[in-house]
Amino acid sequence: MKIGVLALQGDFREHIVAATLAGHSASAIRRESELNEVDALILPGGESTTIALLAKSYNLFQPIRKRIKEGLPVYGSCAGMILLADRIVDGAQGQETFGGIDMTVRRNAFGRQVESFEGEITFNSKLVNGVFIRAPWVESVGKDVQVLSEAAGHPVAVRQGSLLATSFHPELTGDLSIHQYFFDEICR
Repeated sequence: MKIGVLALQGDFREHIVAATLAGHSASAIRRESELNEVDALILPGGESTTIALLAKSYNLFQPIRKRIKEGLPVYGSCAGMILLADRIVDGAQGQETFGGIDMTVRRNAFGRQVESFEGEITFNSKLVNGVFIRAPWVESVGKDVQVLSEAAGHPVAVRQGSLLATSFHPELTGDLSIHQYFFDEICR
Protein backbone atom coordinates (compact mmCIF):
# COMPACT_ATOMS: atom_id res chain seq x y z
CA MET A 1 0.00 0.00 0.00
CA LYS A 2 1.19 3.55 -0.77
CA ILE A 3 0.96 5.69 2.35
CA GLY A 4 1.33 9.45 2.14
CA VAL A 5 2.27 11.60 5.11
CA LEU A 6 1.45 15.30 4.94
CA ALA A 7 4.92 16.83 5.24
CA LEU A 8 4.38 20.56 5.68
CA GLN A 9 5.15 20.85 9.41
CA GLY A 10 5.31 18.61 12.45
CA ASP A 11 6.55 15.08 13.04
CA PHE A 12 5.92 13.66 9.59
CA ARG A 13 9.30 11.86 9.45
CA GLU A 14 8.36 9.63 12.38
CA HIS A 15 5.12 8.59 10.65
CA ILE A 16 7.02 7.77 7.46
CA VAL A 17 9.33 5.52 9.50
CA ALA A 18 6.37 3.83 11.25
CA ALA A 19 4.57 3.15 7.94
CA THR A 20 7.78 1.77 6.42
CA LEU A 21 8.44 -0.46 9.44
CA ALA A 22 4.86 -1.74 9.11
CA GLY A 23 5.74 -2.89 5.59
CA HIS A 24 4.27 -0.15 3.43
CA SER A 25 5.69 2.30 0.93
CA ALA A 26 5.61 5.74 2.57
CA SER A 27 6.30 9.16 1.12
CA ALA A 28 6.18 12.82 2.07
CA ILE A 29 3.22 14.71 0.58
CA ARG A 30 3.73 18.35 -0.36
CA ARG A 31 1.95 18.57 -3.72
CA GLU A 32 -1.48 17.66 -5.05
CA SER A 33 0.10 15.35 -7.63
CA GLU A 34 1.73 13.38 -4.76
CA LEU A 35 -1.57 13.27 -2.85
CA ASN A 36 -3.32 11.80 -5.88
CA GLU A 37 -0.88 8.85 -5.95
CA VAL A 38 -1.50 7.53 -2.40
CA ASP A 39 -3.89 4.89 -1.06
CA ALA A 40 -4.04 6.46 2.42
CA LEU A 41 -2.88 9.62 4.18
CA ILE A 42 -1.46 10.39 7.62
CA LEU A 43 -1.82 13.87 9.14
CA PRO A 44 1.02 14.27 11.67
CA GLY A 45 1.21 16.04 14.97
CA GLY A 46 2.52 19.58 14.93
CA GLU A 47 0.64 22.86 15.09
CA SER A 48 -2.83 22.55 13.56
CA THR A 49 -3.26 26.19 12.50
CA THR A 50 0.17 26.20 10.86
CA ILE A 51 -0.48 22.93 9.02
CA ALA A 52 -3.83 24.26 7.73
CA LEU A 53 -2.28 27.55 6.59
CA LEU A 54 0.60 25.76 4.86
CA ALA A 55 -1.85 23.35 3.20
CA LYS A 56 -3.60 26.39 1.74
CA SER A 57 -0.28 27.91 0.63
CA TYR A 58 0.68 24.65 -1.07
CA ASN A 59 -2.79 24.38 -2.67
CA LEU A 60 -3.44 21.15 -0.75
CA PHE A 61 -6.26 22.21 1.58
CA GLN A 62 -9.21 21.69 -0.78
CA PRO A 63 -7.71 18.60 -2.47
CA ILE A 64 -7.29 16.94 0.96
CA ARG A 65 -10.86 17.88 1.92
CA LYS A 66 -12.08 16.42 -1.37
CA ARG A 67 -10.16 13.15 -0.95
CA ILE A 68 -11.53 12.78 2.60
CA LYS A 69 -15.08 13.23 1.31
CA GLU A 70 -14.36 10.63 -1.38
CA GLY A 71 -13.40 8.09 1.31
CA LEU A 72 -9.59 8.23 1.37
CA PRO A 73 -8.41 6.45 4.55
CA VAL A 74 -6.83 9.12 6.77
CA TYR A 75 -5.18 8.86 10.18
CA GLY A 76 -4.49 12.01 12.19
CA SER A 77 -2.40 12.17 15.38
CA CYS A 78 -2.67 15.15 17.76
CA ALA A 79 -2.81 18.15 15.38
CA GLY A 80 -4.05 15.65 12.80
CA MET A 81 -6.99 14.88 15.11
CA ILE A 82 -7.83 18.59 15.24
CA LEU A 83 -7.61 18.80 11.45
CA LEU A 84 -10.07 15.88 11.07
CA ALA A 85 -12.61 17.39 13.50
CA ASP A 86 -15.78 18.97 12.17
CA ARG A 87 -15.78 21.38 15.15
CA ILE A 88 -13.06 22.92 17.38
CA VAL A 89 -13.18 24.49 20.83
CA ASP A 90 -10.41 26.98 21.70
CA GLY A 91 -9.24 27.17 18.09
CA ALA A 92 -7.50 30.16 16.62
CA GLN A 93 -9.93 32.74 15.27
CA GLY A 94 -11.17 31.57 11.87
CA GLN A 95 -9.31 28.25 12.13
CA GLU A 96 -10.41 25.79 9.47
CA THR A 97 -10.10 22.03 9.38
CA PHE A 98 -10.27 19.37 6.69
CA GLY A 99 -13.12 17.88 8.70
CA GLY A 100 -14.66 14.47 8.23
CA ILE A 101 -15.16 13.20 11.77
CA ASP A 102 -18.39 14.29 13.47
CA MET A 103 -16.70 15.42 16.67
CA THR A 104 -15.89 18.51 18.68
CA VAL A 105 -12.22 18.68 19.72
CA ARG A 106 -10.71 20.97 22.35
CA ARG A 107 -7.23 22.16 21.40
CA ASN A 108 -4.48 21.88 24.05
CA ALA A 109 -7.02 20.29 26.41
CA PHE A 110 -4.39 18.51 28.49
CA GLY A 111 -2.49 21.75 29.02
CA ARG A 112 0.54 23.61 27.78
CA GLN A 113 3.85 22.15 26.59
CA VAL A 114 5.23 21.82 30.15
CA GLU A 115 2.19 19.71 31.10
CA SER A 116 2.86 17.11 28.39
CA PHE A 117 2.97 13.52 29.66
CA GLU A 118 3.13 9.83 28.84
CA GLY A 119 0.80 7.18 30.18
CA GLU A 120 -0.68 3.79 29.44
CA ILE A 121 -4.07 3.72 27.77
CA THR A 122 -6.18 0.92 26.37
CA PHE A 123 -6.58 0.89 22.59
CA ASN A 124 -8.35 -1.96 20.80
CA SER A 125 -8.18 -4.09 23.99
CA LYS A 126 -4.41 -3.59 24.26
CA LEU A 127 -2.35 -1.39 26.57
CA VAL A 128 -0.30 1.16 24.63
CA ASN A 129 1.89 4.05 25.71
CA GLY A 130 0.25 7.38 24.96
CA VAL A 131 2.52 10.37 24.43
CA PHE A 132 0.42 13.51 24.96
CA ILE A 133 2.11 16.75 23.87
CA ARG A 134 -0.15 19.83 24.14
CA ALA A 135 -2.76 17.28 23.19
CA PRO A 136 -6.40 17.79 22.31
CA TRP A 137 -9.26 15.68 23.57
CA VAL A 138 -12.69 15.01 22.18
CA GLU A 139 -15.53 16.93 23.84
CA SER A 140 -18.36 15.21 21.97
CA VAL A 141 -18.97 12.78 19.12
CA GLY A 142 -21.79 12.12 16.69
CA LYS A 143 -23.69 8.83 16.57
CA ASP A 144 -21.48 7.38 13.80
CA VAL A 145 -18.22 7.93 15.68
CA GLN A 146 -16.67 4.98 17.51
CA VAL A 147 -14.64 5.83 20.63
CA LEU A 148 -11.57 3.57 20.70
CA SER A 149 -9.76 4.93 23.77
CA GLU A 150 -10.24 7.36 26.65
CA ALA A 151 -7.99 9.26 29.04
CA ALA A 152 -8.95 11.65 31.83
CA GLY A 153 -12.61 10.85 31.11
CA HIS A 154 -12.44 12.03 27.48
CA PRO A 155 -12.14 10.21 24.16
CA VAL A 156 -8.54 10.32 22.87
CA ALA A 157 -8.89 7.88 19.95
CA VAL A 158 -11.87 7.77 17.60
CA ARG A 159 -12.89 6.29 14.29
CA GLN A 160 -15.56 7.25 11.79
CA GLY A 161 -15.65 5.21 8.61
CA SER A 162 -12.30 5.52 6.86
CA LEU A 163 -10.98 8.11 9.34
CA LEU A 164 -8.95 7.47 12.51
CA ALA A 165 -7.74 10.10 14.98
CA THR A 166 -5.71 10.01 18.19
CA SER A 167 -4.86 12.77 20.67
CA PHE A 168 -1.53 11.14 21.33
CA HIS A 169 1.61 10.38 19.29
CA PRO A 170 2.17 6.63 18.70
CA GLU A 171 4.83 7.50 16.11
CA LEU A 172 7.09 8.58 19.00
CA THR A 173 6.90 5.28 20.90
CA GLY A 174 8.20 2.56 18.59
CA ASP A 175 4.90 0.67 19.12
CA LEU A 176 3.31 0.13 15.70
CA SER A 177 -0.06 -1.14 16.97
CA ILE A 178 -2.00 2.08 16.24
CA HIS A 179 -0.52 2.37 12.76
CA GLN A 180 -1.12 -1.35 12.19
CA TYR A 181 -4.76 -0.89 13.23
CA PHE A 182 -5.08 1.89 10.66
CA PHE A 183 -3.50 -0.19 7.89
CA ASP A 184 -5.28 -3.47 8.72
CA GLU A 185 -8.72 -2.32 9.87
CA ILE A 186 -9.30 0.93 8.00
CA CYS A 187 -7.21 0.80 4.83
CA ARG A 188 -7.96 -2.81 3.87
